[in-house]
Amino acid sequence: MTCRVTASMSAAAVLRVSRVLRGSLPAVGCISRCPPRIRHPLASSRIHLPALSATAWRRYTTQPAENKEEEALHNIIIDTENVQGSASKHEFQAETKKLLDIVARSLYSEKEVFIRELISNASDALEKLRHKLMSQGGDQQELEIHLQTDSEKGTLTIQDTGVGMTADDLVSNLGTIARSGSKAFLDALQNQAESSGKIIGQFGVGFYSAFMVADKVVVYSQSAEPGSTGYRWSSDGSGVFEMVEASGVRPGTKVTIYLKEECKEFASEDRVRDVITKYSNFVSFPLYLNGKRINTLQALWMMDPKEIGEWQHEEFYRFIAKAYDKPRYTLHYKADAPLNIRSIFYVPEMKPSMFDVSREMGSSVALYSRKVLIQTKATDILPKWLRFLRGVVDSEDIPLNLSRELLQESSLIRKLRDVLQRRLVKFFIDQSKKDPEKYSKFFEDYGLFMREGIVTIAEQEVKEDIAKLLRFESSALPAGQQTNLTEYASRMQPGTRNIYYLCAPNRHLAEHSPYYEAMKKKQTEVLFCYEQFDELTLLHLREFDRKKLISVETDIVVDHYKEDKFEDNRPESELIPEKEAEDLMAWMRNGLGTRVTNIKVTPRLDTHPAMITVLEMGAARHFLRTQQLAKTSEERAQILQPTLEINTGHPLIKKLGQLKDTDEELAKLLLDQIYENAMIAAGLNDDPRPMVGRLNELLTKALERH
Repeated sequence: MTCRVTASMSAAAVLRVSRVLRGSLPAVGCISRCPPRIRHPLASSRIHLPALSATAWRRYTTQPAENKEEEALHNIIIDTENVQGSASKHEFQAETKKLLDIVARSLYSEKEVFIRELISNASDALEKLRHKLMSQGGDQQELEIHLQTDSEKGTLTIQDTGVGMTADDLVSNLGTIARSGSKAFLDALQNQAESSGKIIGQFGVGFYSAFMVADKVVVYSQSAEPGSTGYRWSSDGSGVFEMVEASGVRPGTKVTIYLKEECKEFASEDRVRDVITKYSNFVSFPLYLNGKRINTLQALWMMDPKEIGEWQHEEFYRFIAKAYDKPRYTLHYKADAPLNIRSIFYVPEMKPSMFDVSREMGSSVALYSRKVLIQTKATDILPKWLRFLRGVVDSEDIPLNLSRELLQESSLIRKLRDVLQRRLVKFFIDQSKKDPEKYSKFFEDYGLFMREGIVTIAEQEVKEDIAKLLRFESSALPAGQQTNLTEYASRMQPGTRNIYYLCAPNRHLAEHSPYYEAMKKKQTEVLFCYEQFDELTLLHLREFDRKKLISVETDIVVDHYKEDKFEDNRPESELIPEKEAEDLMAWMRNGLGTRVTNIKVTPRLDTHPAMITVLEMGAARHFLRTQQLAKTSEERAQILQPTLEINTGHPLIKKLGQLKDTDEELAKLLLDQIYENAMIAAGLNDDPRPMVGRLNELLTKALERH
C-alpha cells in the first residue's frame, strides 16, 4: 500500500494516514531500526512538531487505533502459580533489618526509582539467559520484560523471561543485602567484556528499593534450567522472609508489589509509563506495560555513527533536550580507552538566553550507565563552561554509589571529565577549520562560555586548548575578518615573544585609541577585543604557546623601564621646547594634584594630546568595575597610581602652555578636560556626566572669543 501526504491534507486526514501506517513505520521522534529512507508521513511532509515531554511523546505515538486489530496486546503476566506445602521462614542476613531501613527510607531520593531498579534487575536476568543460550547453542527464546498495574488491588507486577532463580539463589540474592548475583556473574565473566558490559546492577540493593513503596513483596521465580522447581518468596520488609515451593511458575522471575496506601499512584498505568519513559526507555529488551510495548526508542549513542541519519539526530535531540530547534553541531563520540564512553553531544541552533548563560543553570547532559538513566542532569561529567551542550553520556566505568543516583567524585570521574572536555574542544577546533563561517556564528552566540572556561579552569594547558577557540579582529586584517591566537603566532616576526591586544567597544574606537597610535609606530600586529569579558579572559590566560599576552597599554608602561628609549622623529620646531615643557608639567601637577601620580612627555602620540598609563591597566579596570571602591577621581588615583603622558606637539597642549600665563581660569578648565578625556579613553571613568558642566563652560568661553 502506498500513501502520500500532501500539504493540502487536513490534520485529521494526516492522522488517519499515520494510523494506517503505524504498524510498519516509526512515529515522529521514534528512533527505530528502520532505515533512514523509511519515515513517518508527518516527518516526510516536513511538519516540525514542538518539543515533546515524556507524556506528550507517549500520547503522540500511541494514538487510539481505528481498527481494534491494531490494538492486539501482548501480556505474559497471568496468575497461574499455586503454593505447594507450607512456607519456611528465614531471617535476613547481616543485620538486614537495619540495612533494609536504610535502603527503603534513606538511600534513594525519589520513590519512583524502584521501577528503574526492578527493570534493571530484569534486564540483567535476560542478559544472563541470552549469554547462556549463545554459549550453549540453545534454542532462542522470547526475552522480554512485562509490567502490569492493578489500581483496584493496588499492585504493580514486573515479570521477565530471564534466567530465573533456584531456592539457593533466592536465599543468597534476596536474603542478603549487598549480595549481588549480577556482581558474581560479572566476576565469572571478567574475561568476556561484551556480555559483562551489559549487566546493569552490581550492588545487590536495587531489589530492596521496592520496600520504599510496598507493604509486601511477593516473588515467583523458576530457574531456566530444564526440570527446575518454582518457588515463592515473600516479605513485608520487617527482617523476615518466607520461602515455599510453587507450581505453575513460568521460567524467569515475577515480582508483585503490594503498594502502601500513600504510594498507590504507582498502580496507575500513566504514572508507571512516565517513570519507564524517564529512566528505562532505552533498555535493550522489549518492555511492555499492560500488554503494550513501551520502549520504542533506540539508544542512539550505542549505535554506529555511520548508521544514523541526520533526521534521527534531529528527532533525538528534540526528545532529550525538550527543544523546538535543530542541533547546529552534533558530536557522536565513542571510546573504549582510556575509559568506556558512549556519548552524543548537541549544540542548539537557537542562541542561548540569559538564563542559559547564567552559571545557576546546571548541566543539560543526561548520564546513563548501560542505557539506564542515572541522572537527568549530570553536573560532574562535564566542566561548568560546557553547560550549553545537550546530550547523553553512557559509561559502564562510572563509579556509582549504592543508589546509582549520586556520582562518587574520584580520579575516574575527573579523568572522564577531562577526556570529554578535550574531545569537545578538539571537535570545535575541527569544525572551525571545516566551516569557518559557520563557526564564526557559533562563536558569536556561544563565545562567552569559552571565555568562562579560560577564567574558571586552573590548568594552563587546558586554558590554552580552549583559547584556540577564541576569535578576534586584528589590526593586520580587514574589518570583519577574524583570526585566532594560533594564526597570530604564525605571523609573528622571528625573535618576538609577545602577543599584543587592545580592548575597545568597536574597531573604530580601537583604531583611534591613543594606545593603538602608540603601537603603530612599532609596526606590531594588535588583536582587537570588543567583548566585555575579553580583557579578563586574556588576563587569566597570561600566555599562549610560550608567548606572553600583553595589553598595549601595559607595553607602553613597561617600555618606560627599558634602557632603550622610544625615539621621537618629529622636528623640534613642532614641539614645545624642553624648558617650557618642564614648566608646563610642573603647573599641570599642581593643577591636577592627587589625581595623578606623575606627568611625562611621550614621543608615542601624534593625533592625541595625552593618555593615561597604569601598570596592569586591564586588571585595574576590572578591579574598579567589580569592587566599586573608588567614588571620586582622587580615590581612583590612589588605587591606580596613574601617569598622565602628554604630547608636546599637539595643538591643545601647546595652547595650554600659552593659556596658563594669559588666562589661567580657562587653562584650568582645559587641563581638567584633557585629563578627563584621557581617563575616558583608558576606560577608567565609567560616568562622564559630572564633566558636562565643565564642557558647557568651555563652550561658552570659546564662543565669547569670537
